[in-house]
Amino acid sequence: MAALKPNFAPVRACLFDMDGLLLNTEDMYTLCNNVILREHNRPDLPWNIKAQLQGRPGPEAGEIFHAWAQLPISRTEYTRRITELQRQHFPSAQPLPGVSELLKTLSESGVYLALATSSHTANYHLKTSHLNSLFKHFPDDQKVLGDDPRIPPGKGKPAPDIYLLALETINSRLRKQGKKEIKREECLVFEDSVPGVEAGRRAGMRVVWCPHPQLLKEYKGREREVLAGLASGGKDEQVKEIMHEADVGGEGKGRAWLGRRDDGWAELLRSLEGFPYGRYGIRNV
Repeated sequence: MAALKPNFAPVRACLFDMDGLLLNTEDMYTLCNNVILREHNRPDLPWNIKAQLQGRPGPEAGEIFHAWAQLPISRTEYTRRITELQRQHFPSAQPLPGVSELLKTLSESGVYLALATSSHTANYHLKTSHLNSLFKHFPDDQKVLGDDPRIPPGKGKPAPDIYLLALETINSRLRKQGKKEIKREECLVFEDSVPGVEAGRRAGMRVVWCPHPQLLKEYKGREREVLAGLASGGKDEQVKEIMHEADVGGEGKGRAWLGRRDDGWAELLRSLEGFPYGRYGIRNV
């Protein structure tokens, strides 16, 4: 893996995905879906399909899932059953290895934190209500959820909107305090999903990709493509949008945020344990 570029400014803000990155809930999604699939004599959800669902907003992920699953039940019946199973399993969600220490260290180091998750409000509370000590590191107004009305329809991950909004929640606070705003390139996005990595790259931010071991196996040989934000398999219109997307209102206006392989803007980590703070200019106090 190519070394990170040495001329980056120190990271001032870290923006986090949640499912499969902070919490073990991606495996719970798989478990719940597999229960329903087995109830209807369908095969378990394979990782080549699971990879397409990760990180995307619920409605979009649902379309992909149902197109593959071909369940002999109505969407209404599926929704009733999946909701029942999620209510059973989500309250037992736990942080993944290294997460608690990472958030604590970043907070103590003065790095600004924001959450950017595709989970809608109801599921967010099911997963986190018993984990107050973990999510206290994210101020309430710096939590952007999947059903946030400020995110336009159809603009979930891999579109950059959720990460741009997460940064704006931090900068809004800084403006009120009369402090210097944070630039995109001073942000570090933490993601486990391929669409999420693309969203971070398209937002003009640096990215840490910490995938599920099975997802990493699915993308074996394509890791550099993922890190460049070029592997989510977006539709032609999405590709066209990426090609014309500009840095609105900031330095470099009119410059498209396009990734290139080995450009130093993203890194693969297999775990969040032992995070390399110094590599990102973060002082570990």
